[in-house]
Amino acid sequence: MATQSARKPWGKTIIFGILSAALYAGVFAFADTIAAHFAQGSYWAAGPIATVFLFSYVHGEFTGNLWSVLGIEATRKPARKTETVGKPATVRPAARRATLNA
Repeated sequence: MATQSARKPWGKTIIFGILSAALYAGVFAFADTIAAHFAQGSYWAAGPIATVFLFSYVHGEFTGNLWSVLGIEATRKPARKTETVGKPATVRPAARRATLNA
């Protein structure tokens, strides 16, 4: 039996859901102003990239927590072990080695 706690991240889901909705509402409400600032160049040129990272983080946290609240979790498989014992070492033929050194 798994030893995970039965607590679900309701609080985080609600907080990140509100933040995600607020970000989308803010960008749609002030799209012209934001676009004008980003078009100024200089340090403002990093604005679109920073905005995408912010949206990605906030929306990703919301979505991940929502899946957890709904009880949908990723399956975890143990890492596959590769066995190197007993495999012969790769040796180049002498003829090829001679042409590489020439």
